[in-house]
Amino acid sequence: MIITLATEAASATQRFADFDVPPFAWWGLLIGIVFLLLLDLLLVHRKPHEISFREAIIESAVWITLGLAFGLVILFWQGGQAAGEYYAGYLIEKSLSIDNVFVWAVILSYFSVPKMYQFRVLFWGVFGALVLRALFIFAGVALIERFDWVLYVFGAFLLYSAWKLAAHRDAEIHPEENPVLKLVRRVVPSTNDYHGQAMFIREKGKLLATPLFAVLVLIEATDVVFAVDSVPAILAVSREPFLVFASNAFAIMGLRALYFALAGMKDRFRYLDLGLAAILAFVGVKMLIADVYHMPIPLSLGVIFGVLTIAIWTSLAADKRDTPTADPAGRPVDPVSEEPASLEAPPVEEQAPEPEHPRG
Repeated sequence: MIITLATEAASATQRFADFDVPPFAWWGLLIGIVFLLLLDLLLVHRKPHEISFREAIIESAVWITLGLAFGLVILFWQGGQAAGEYYAGYLIEKSLSIDNVFVWAVILSYFSVPKMYQFRVLFWGVFGALVLRALFIFAGVALIERFDWVLYVFGAFLLYSAWKLAAHRDAEIHPEENPVLKLVRRVVPSTNDYHGQAMFIREKGKLLATPLFAVLVLIEATDVVFAVDSVPAILAVSREPFLVFASNAFAIMGLRALYFALAGMKDRFRYLDLGLAAILAFVGVKMLIADVYHMPIPLSLGVIFGVLTIAIWTSLAADKRDTPTADPAGRPVDPVSEEPASLEAPPVEEQAPEPEHPRG
């Protein structure tokens, strides 16, 4: 309903929202982001613990609500055009970030990061991602404003990214082959043992990095790769840096909770990569034809949301269809564990013989 309100109010005569953002608005956004992150770190996750699925779902719902609510602020402040662009950017970043979540799962699994310490490293990973995205956004907007042909470069690159994602969606990720990780291990003195949530320790007077530091560096390196795709994609629906950064920020801040909710479900979303590739291709075409046809924001939102919904629905339907109900021997299979269910009745507990009463 929120998206409908924003898109119905969007003006068809204006290509992109363009408005002056006063300094207090920027400061308010930045202070609000820092406040939410510190609240999450120092209050909600003050003590390291293993995050349950229920907790992750609740936190994801809270972050999504905050992101949608900020869109209402944009709607009442700058109108439907700006709000529509914000929601389109938010939806693009949120959908493309799902793939990032699964890459995090591979990295954390490879390094065997204890579950109670995963939140802390992902917190700093998200913090670094916000800084990197801000740099990418302002650089991208400046390039487009200065050189019009950059728009076609971005569009072609998104089409290439879409093809690469669709063609190599079954390729395995090997963190140990990442050149950034190899460089860190070569130049930074490190220890092989975890020491709680610490990323650096001092042993015998020497400062050493723990494996948690290598995990953080690798997460930041992978985010650069994803930002190269997502930032140009968002610039296809909005050119206002405030809207682009805000939509990125609110989508990224909820990634940690989304990770703990989805980390073990990659196999269930078998068609998700095809859906994300379709979204990238759609946005790439949108960029390439921008001078000929400016696609309305409501149409962009509908296509992106529709593709993502279809990819998830078909994935879950295929997973349900392929879940075996019996093993080769014909024994029923438990739908949760996918292990053969036992047909034998549980053993009857033997009752202790009643003590004999002495005859009176």
